[in-house]
Amino acid sequence: MPNKSVELSAPAKVNYRLDVLSKRPDGYHDLRMIMQRVDLCDTIRINLTGSTGITVTCNRNSVPDGPENIAWRAAKAVLDLSQKPVGVAIDIDKKIPVAAGLGGGSSDAATVLMGLNNLLELGLSTEQLMEIGVTLGADVPFFIFGDTSIAEGIGEKLTRIEKIPRPWIVLVNPNVHVSTAWVYKNLQLTIGKDVNTMPNFFDNIAELCAVLGNDLESVTISRFPVIRDIKNLLIQYGAAASLMSGSGPTVFGIFEDEAAAREAAKKIATEHNWFTAAVKTL
Repeated sequence: MPNKSVELSAPAKVNYRLDVLSKRPDGYHDLRMIMQRVDLCDTIRINLTGSTGITVTCNRNSVPDGPENIAWRAAKAVLDLSQKPVGVAIDIDKKIPVAAGLGGGSSDAATVLMGLNNLLELGLSTEQLMEIGVTLGADVPFFIFGDTSIAEGIGEKLTRIEKIPRPWIVLVNPNVHVSTAWVYKNLQLTIGKDVNTMPNFFDNIAELCAVLGNDLESVTISRFPVIRDIKNLLIQYGAAASLMSGSGPTVFGIFEDEAAAREAAKKIATEHNWFTAAVKTL
């Protein structure tokens, strides 16, 4: 097979809503989330090579090669399925902060699955790729699904949001890493949580802001109070609402328009040594 390559973008996500409903016998939690992609993206370059084996290189020293890397495991899953005698070299140019609640690793893995499916001409459907993806990580199917969604189960049951505004988002990360496993371990589940169906029509930003919530936020704030400070700062600089994404520590603010978002991001970046970005929703 001749050498073939592709370069793809792997977007980040925010959680407009994250409800933890119950703990499952397998150790995972049943969730109910509203998930939104944004245009802060890692760049993934995938090359098929003549020799067998998988390598992953990255511009961040903290991102491992080998089975510890979810993109490596995604490549292995596809190669094992294909049974084709090729190797894969993956280069990740990371722009999404690591361990930040933005789904960067899961998005990288989803992008590798989709990219290799095309390069190897396997013809796997979206549903088949999602089935592989959930074995790698709970957020991977969402990035394969590729639309703003209500996610249920551990994140693999996805329902497309029928109507939702496309606000601008300001992301602020205080440059600390949060272990998702630690957050869930320290979460106190609320008894009798409302499990009514989440609406999937939002006519305006006010309706979207009204549904924001994250059950993990109080756990992460207890360890990193700066998250509360960032939420307040985003509101001070014009956000309609602010919330921690995922297990944190990234906080996002919702803005009506690009100019307001960029101005807020500029002010925060000038005043603090934090990762800050104004991004579009996808």
